[in-house]
Amino acid sequence: MSERWASFLISGDVITVVEANIPADEGAPIELLSDATWKVQKGERPQAYDVLYGRCVNFLRDGNIERAVIKASATAKGIGLSMLHSAEVRGVIIAAAATAADVTLIQKGLVSRTYGDRNVDDYLADDAFWKAETKGGKLRKTSREAAMYIVATRAKLK
Repeated sequence: MSERWASFLISGDVITVVEANIPADEGAPIELLSDATWKVQKGERPQAYDVLYGRCVNFLRDGNIERAVIKASATAKGIGLSMLHSAEVRGVIIAAAATAADVTLIQKGLVSRTYGDRNVDDYLADDAFWKAETKGGKLRKTSREAAMYIVATRAKLK
C-alpha cells in the first residue's frame, strides 16, 4: 500500500513544500502530488509562527500525510539573522509536523555521503534522474532539493 509523504525545505521565511505518493513497490517512481511555496506572514513573528503551525498541521492532517521529511539544520560560519529565522521557522514546522505525522530530519551533507554515488547538487541538476525517480505533477527545479530528501529517505527506510 502506498503512503503520502511531504518534504519541507526552509530558507529564511520561505518554505518549499513537496507532497508525494510513495508506492509500495520500491522500484517504482514516486508520484508528485503538489509543489508549493509557503511564506511566513508579515507582522509579529509569534503570531506569524502560530498561523504557520496551524497551516502545517492542517495540511498534513487534511492530506493524510504519513511522513514529513524536513531538511535539518547544519552548521555554518557567519550565521546571520536570516539563518536564525530559518532555524525558528524550521522549529515551528518540526513541532507542527510531529503532531500529525512521523518526522524525519535529514541533513544535505548526510544525503551526499550516503545516497548513491554523487552529491546532492549533482542529482539536483540531473534531468534524467528526475524523470526516472518521479512521475505525475510538475516539479519546479527549485523544489528538487525538497523532493531529493523524500527520495533519499525512502531509500534509507527500505
